[in-house]
Amino acid sequence: MSERPRVAVVGAGPAGAFAASQLLSGTGGPDIDLFERLPTPWGLLRGGVAPDHHEIKRLDQLFDRQVLRRPRCRFFGNVEVGRDVSHGDLMRHYDAVVYAVGAQTDKSLGIPGEDLPGSLPATDFVGWYNGHPDRRDLDPDLSGRHAVIIGNGNVAADVARMLTLSAEELARTDTADHALEALRESAVEEVVVLGRRGPAQAAFTSAELRELGHLEGVELVVDPAEVELDPVSEEWLASEGSFTARKNLELLREFAAREPQPDAPRRIRLRFLSSPVAIRGEERVEGVEIGRNRIERSDDGTLRARPVDEEPELLECSLVLRSVGYQAVPLPDVPFDERRYVLPNERGRVLSVESGQALPGVYAVGWIKRGPTGILGTNKRDAQETVRCLEEDLEAGALPRPPEPGADKVDALLAEKAPRAVSVDGWRAIDELEQQRGRESERPRVKLASLEELLAAAE
Repeated sequence: MSERPRVAVVGAGPAGAFAASQLLSGTGGPDIDLFERLPTPWGLLRGGVAPDHHEIKRLDQLFDRQVLRRPRCRFFGNVEVGRDVSHGDLMRHYDAVVYAVGAQTDKSLGIPGEDLPGSLPATDFVGWYNGHPDRRDLDPDLSGRHAVIIGNGNVAADVARMLTLSAEELARTDTADHALEALRESAVEEVVVLGRRGPAQAAFTSAELRELGHLEGVELVVDPAEVELDPVSEEWLASEGSFTARKNLELLREFAAREPQPDAPRRIRLRFLSSPVAIRGEERVEGVEIGRNRIERSDDGTLRARPVDEEPELLECSLVLRSVGYQAVPLPDVPFDERRYVLPNERGRVLSVESGQALPGVYAVGWIKRGPTGILGTNKRDAQETVRCLEEDLEAGALPRPPEPGADKVDALLAEKAPRAVSVDGWRAIDELEQQRGRESERPRVKLASLEELLAAAE
């Protein structure tokens, strides 16, 4: 039996991949088993990044070289911790467990009409067009001319772009076939993107915002009055605003100064200082009531968007996509901070809720560690911190050896509890089939978008 330590990384998205890569980078490090609840690795890189962002998606090639092709790493897809195997199962077989499960649900708006048909989390819509098997049957209604996106971060920008890209542009991407067909037939002509705070506080990265302003056949509309800063925002931008905030304001003012394009077939409108107060409709979405806000300094010095006392405005639409953030869900038998929706931790070491002390051998990385903030690259720095703590604990002998170590014990556990687990060879069979279909249709890949299709290809 090998004396090399064994580490389970739970979640094969970018955070888990970066953590595994760093643990595998030295010759004397631990063996890694990478667990993923889907049959496919790479998480939001596969199921979240917009299909037209080909360069970002190529990060999967780096992960493949640095993780799956390393001899000390094994992949187990279609295995969900908490359903197929328990936290206790992992602790019996591994010196350490690193949770990289991300934030799987969306935040609620808490307004009337939120559950009407036609009102959807943007995260579900993103999964639908990216071929996530959980969202295969979403079937959003694209028969109306007007859509509203609530939130003005990068997810909102991606969704606005996907709703307005031409059929020709979509056909060059790996958009899932079912979504490609629906988007080709879409009647959506105008997308309104609502931000509750002002233009200086918009959450887009500058690259995403710039991209919205240069879509073929799409007019980006920004009201010049909405990019004039109030005194509070002016002072905040001068004293605390980031380079991105200043660049975004510069871009927004550039867009606002453009000549109108009345002949553009599609349109995106960016609105600021606007919050939804209700989603209206009898049997399905018919419109969104929005109230105006103003920016104020709170007692602790942070900026807040406060409602203005005036009549709400009704925006007619048939589709509302809510993009106000992701939220993690608890894992069975693992500590969870119900207030911050993360695993309580110090520099990645997971802490007991009762004692506040570190739980030996339990770690967190990515959104489940810090909350749903940052971009893909943020996970690399985040993983470095967690891995450094894990390696320090291994070197100090602070992690007790598991009672049932050894790869064969894990194999026996999965044979009993997760007999349809997907190995790295199974993933390569999926990957090759998707790429082969892509070559036949001159696309990057044609995704398999149902669980059964994926498992059949793997098996």
